[in-house]
Amino acid sequence: MTINVAQLCELLQGELVGDGETEIHGPSQIDKGVPGTVTFLANPKYEDFAYTTEASALIVSRDFTPRNPLKASMIKVDDVYGAMMSLVEKFGDVIPREAGISKNADVANDFVLADQVSVGAHSVIEPGVTIGKHSVIYPQVFIGRGTKIGEHVTLYPGVRIYPGTIIGDRCIVHSNAVIGCDGFGYRPDEKGHYKKIRHAGKVVLENDVEIGANTVIDRGTLAVTTVGEGSKIDNLVQIAHNVVIGKHTVIAAQAGIAGSASIGNHARIGGQVGIAGHIHLADQIEIQAQSGVHSGKHPKGSKLFGYPAIRYNDYLKSYALFRQLPDYKKRIEELEKQISALKGDTQ
Repeated sequence: MTINVAQLCELLQGELVGDGETEIHGPSQIDKGVPGTVTFLANPKYEDFAYTTEASALIVSRDFTPRNPLKASMIKVDDVYGAMMSLVEKFGDVIPREAGISKNADVANDFVLADQVSVGAHSVIEPGVTIGKHSVIYPQVFIGRGTKIGEHVTLYPGVRIYPGTIIGDRCIVHSNAVIGCDGFGYRPDEKGHYKKIRHAGKVVLENDVEIGANTVIDRGTLAVTTVGEGSKIDNLVQIAHNVVIGKHTVIAAQAGIAGSASIGNHARIGGQVGIAGHIHLADQIEIQAQSGVHSGKHPKGSKLFGYPAIRYNDYLKSYALFRQLPDYKKRIEELEKQISALKGDTQ
């Protein structure tokens, strides 16, 4: 997309200060701006870059008054972040993939394909699969038998969808994610040898879910592993069998959720968080990175931190004390000496 500054300002319903004729062909960071790009200033600590950036347009808040002359034209808006994210989406639009099935794809005769679906080269689609309209299946994707895929879904290269999976509308699954594999389920026999437990359940991704690259979601043993509507899962996340994740929950990279755990709606799970199996976490819970959660006895909206995780503010207070333990030890030893000396004086 190419657009001039004045048109950009009109698109954002902003106020233009400066030249409106310069053409803009993309966004840039404020410290790495180049001519022909638009950047933004939302955090005051980056203001110095506003006077040195080579970007042609600068999005600022309506109350911003520059201390020094600007090279860039200003576009003043109510919501700087919102305006910039809107532009990133517009400039980030990729050329649509051509609808149709690549001659190099391996597809079953009975799979159901809606209008305007693209299937890339070397993808494999097994019998009984249905794919909704305007969905894009990139090259080298595997879709197992009986899988149902909604409309406007995107499966990036290398995605593996095991049989019986259900994927709702507008879902995005990034490269090398695996959806619907067996969970880590075994039982020891009388000799202590582990026997595999068959997994007959499935995975359901509700509408508007996004799954990051290399994330793995296991199918249920007998039940359904579910990721709720609007939830976003980062890269390298492990979601075990029978897990239920609520609506509009976000989970950052390298988190692991053990089997049969459930997480409420609008939760926020930080990177490398570990959640034990068979516990329920309430709605709107927030867990800081690298925390370990072993109990579900936390009310709605709780903020947790640490290992094992406790209330966020309690952890910070405890950690502040922990850092001072060497000083406390020294002071206690000095007090013991003083007490011993006093005892000596009274004897």
